[in-house]
Amino acid sequence: MRHFDHIDTAYRKHLFYRQPRRFDRHADPEVLAVALGATLYSPATRRSLADDVVKAHGRGVTSMVICLEDAIGDADVAAAEANVVEHLSRVHAGGAEAPLLFVRVRTPEQIGDLVVRLGDAAGLVSGFVLPKFTAASGEAFLDALAETAERTGRRLLAMPVIESREAVYRETRGELLQDVALLLAKHRDRVLAVRLGATDMSAAYGLRRPPDLTIYDIQPVAGVIADVVNILGRADGTGFVVTGPVWEYFSAGERMFKPQLRQSPFDAQRAAPLRQRLITSDLDGLIREVHLDKANGLTGKTVIHPSHVAAVHALSVVTHEEYCDAADILGVSGGGAMASSYANKMNEAGPHRAWAERLMLRAHVFGVAAEDVTFVELLDAAGGR
Repeated sequence: MRHFDHIDTAYRKHLFYRQPRRFDRHADPEVLAVALGATLYSPATRRSLADDVVKAHGRGVTSMVICLEDAIGDADVAAAEANVVEHLSRVHAGGAEAPLLFVRVRTPEQIGDLVVRLGDAAGLVSGFVLPKFTAASGEAFLDALAETAERTGRRLLAMPVIESREAVYRETRGELLQDVALLLAKHRDRVLAVRLGATDMSAAYGLRRPPDLTIYDIQPVAGVIADVVNILGRADGTGFVVTGPVWEYFSAGERMFKPQLRQSPFDAQRAAPLRQRLITSDLDGLIREVHLDKANGLTGKTVIHPSHVAAVHALSVVTHEEYCDAADILGVSGGGAMASSYANKMNEAGPHRAWAERLMLRAHVFGVAAEDVTFVELLDAAGGR
């Protein structure tokens, strides 16, 4: 699969200075963690699940999570499991292309049980999402994952979710995250990325983020995200990719604040109707939050509607200016500082090296925009229409 592969080939050549590269579910986990992009969540009870998976791939979705946990009722678990087995078996039998697929389980026992019940269709499953992850509860999940992988010969990757109340409350957060870091280090080869459960984090305080604010405006939750990145997202070789929290809105109600998208970039591309559609669907809030995710060290995002995917992926493309900066930084040995190629900033080879290395990995899977191509044009091409 490849990001933006659903765009016409000739137009894609116009959009990119360096094209996104192909990858598959067997790629290096370091590549897959960045390639996840906008991860679309779907309840496991959906009767159209097989069609949803195939259609999502056709719309540019590269990763999906099928949820057996909070997205379904307690009484529906058995039926949801049967639905997952039925529909993934149908996708496998039909030979259709599918995104990277993960299953969010409730218990460690579900991991091995589902892989057995899926049979050959388990080849579609790249791994499992592990909810309410703590060092105490997480070890059983990771052991079940390792045992199932060894028994079946399949590579199964883990995405633990930081969302428990112990991870949220200040008096327990630091020790819990340190313990989680030690546990994940023991299973590093199996941990694809760490996810953030912002809905559960907010619930610990009886809060819900409104659509015209970002998660970073919700200070109790923003503090948790900062600590997760501090301990689990370090760029010193001990950290993991930490993904952006869920954006849970897909249509607008009454607005309290002005739109968060400047008009001039859209006017320059003759895309004023696109801007209005984004505002009407509250996607201007999503776009702002993705910018803040990136600035705070997060990669990709959890989404709950296909209309969110284009915005996340368009913002994941490396700009030509960013690429030039990173290439200049990585081309210097021994440190030092230099003016950027765009002559608008100072690049320092030492402090900026980790940033440049991470950016080049993102450029590998999302590509580098052509010099005159803006986010607006990428969004319009990726599906923002």
